[in-house]
Amino acid sequence: MSFLSPYHNNIRSNCPVSLVKHVPQRSIMTEEAKKNDNFVIAALYQFINLSKSDCEELCTSLRKLMNDVDVRGNLRIATEGLNGTISGTREGVDTFNKYLRSFFLERELKLEPIYKESYHSAHVFRRATVKVRDQIVSFGPSREFVDVEKEKGSYVLPKDFDEFVEKSKDLVLVDVRNDYEVEMGTFRGAINPKTDTFQDFVEFVDNTLPSEKPETPIAMFCTGGVRCEKATAFLKRKGFKNVFHLKGGILQYLQDVPENKSSWKGECYVFDRRVSVDHDLHKGSYAKCFACRTPLSKEDMTKDSYVEGVSCPYCEVAKMRRRMYHKKAS
Repeated sequence: MSFLSPYHNNIRSNCPVSLVKHVPQRSIMTEEAKKNDNFVIAALYQFINLSKSDCEELCTSLRKLMNDVDVRGNLRIATEGLNGTISGTREGVDTFNKYLRSFFLERELKLEPIYKESYHSAHVFRRATVKVRDQIVSFGPSREFVDVEKEKGSYVLPKDFDEFVEKSKDLVLVDVRNDYEVEMGTFRGAINPKTDTFQDFVEFVDNTLPSEKPETPIAMFCTGGVRCEKATAFLKRKGFKNVFHLKGGILQYLQDVPENKSSWKGECYVFDRRVSVDHDLHKGSYAKCFACRTPLSKEDMTKDSYVEGVSCPYCEVAKMRRRMYHKKAS
């Protein structure tokens, strides 16, 4: 799918067909959405091999551009690709997309990101943050390099996902997200790896998945697709033969599959000020603790240990997890 917006005629008219043919009709904003939700939220990622100099140049250019057109969000750029979520007006996001397309075209690189838009009544980020990192989604510094662009598993389209899961014999369905995300919502029958960070996923694979049966079909999913796409490449490197993942992640599934035909239960955690979204991709019921940043349900916010803007029932647990994480990392 292209970064290109269906609302920006100049971009579309000057763009090669290969970059626009996959723009979904459903992404066109309805009149009702235009009235109520004036900000575009675009989640995007692409695994592609970039040079270090290209990473630095893209980082500097995007940081300036985003500040100029008031597009905010968090973006990671690495030699394995780019990943992040941004928010802004239609015009601002279109300007961002146009620049990114031109950057790739100048270097004769294919711009084929997984790209998903939703809408909100205000910015969902406080500032623009663009950083160059070793990886766009990290297995940790000690992990072997995985060439996701070449080694990733097979996509399953959202419209085919439930039938695929139901009909695949002996399928292992894995939610690649972290424990607190899974608790908010997941697909029926999915395994929760109970990870605190994505770096823990390697341990889950080594200890839980049936390496003695490499033909076992394994399907994975995550919020927008980036973590499970990297995870499929890692599993193939470990010897698993039949590895699949949900294209576009949960967010694309929620857009494409009607709720009355869906196997999704609960809300989906998102990495912005909305905290979670429901099946219609509207802001969900969760809030975030001011102190420890843990997502809180309505029930959590009724407990005596919850003090709005101060602390929550999970603050001590969060401190312990942070200490364990830093100890493991060191």
